[in-house]
Amino acid sequence: MRYNKVEICGVDTSKLPTLTDAEKRQLLLRAKDGDMTARNRLIDGNLRLVLSIIQRFAGRRENSDDLFQVGCIGLIKAVDNFNTDLDVKFSTYAVPMIIGEVRRYLRDTNSIHVSRSVRDLAYRALQAKEQLSLSLGCDPTIEKIAETIEEDTTSVRQALEAISEPVSLYEPVFNDGGDSIYIMDQIRDEKTSDEVWLDDIALREAMKTLNDRERSIINMRYYSGKTQVEIASEIGISQAQVSRLEKGAFERLRRHM
Repeated sequence: MRYNKVEICGVDTSKLPTLTDAEKRQLLLRAKDGDMTARNRLIDGNLRLVLSIIQRFAGRRENSDDLFQVGCIGLIKAVDNFNTDLDVKFSTYAVPMIIGEVRRYLRDTNSIHVSRSVRDLAYRALQAKEQLSLSLGCDPTIEKIAETIEEDTTSVRQALEAISEPVSLYEPVFNDGGDSIYIMDQIRDEKTSDEVWLDDIALREAMKTLNDRERSIINMRYYSGKTQVEIASEIGISQAQVSRLEKGAFERLRRHM
């Protein structure tokens, strides 16, 4: 995802205006009185804030234009609902509003279904994490978050994991300028170990030592799941002959391997 491009959603980000705190305050007061021009200037003057926030979600491979539009919805809500009577900077109020809107969008578009109760717990935990990070000056532990929202630590951990964005097995985890190492390269599969792979090669080589009829019987018996009676009927011999041929084929395979 590219956030450093000049244009996003038709907006030239290199020409976005900036406002001083005093200008924001004045525009907020005018917007509260119904001045739509002041409201629009306030929104335009805070689009850089939206742009900086959506960069937090760069690893999710979401369309940058979509995230920017969703972030703008959060900004508009912040403008319309900000209480000018409180001694709070507008950005302090707007940032969590924008982040919340983006997170709701990501939650609702997630292809993996998570129950509402789990999502609600997860987002309560995320809100507590934001508040604790500001007050503590560092990221809080899961135990601290759980204590703050009065929930079980295990439940909080599982809820946060449930809403995490799925990671592709082809996500690169290291690149030294040459070949990349992907997540799938670091996952072990006991069913496809070197030993199993070598045994499979040995079996295929051993099968080549069988004659056509023996190979056909083994394939029908153990790869197609047919009974000896079904095989006998299909190739026109007795079930006893099929049994003898099967045993002989197994003996030959065993000797070869």
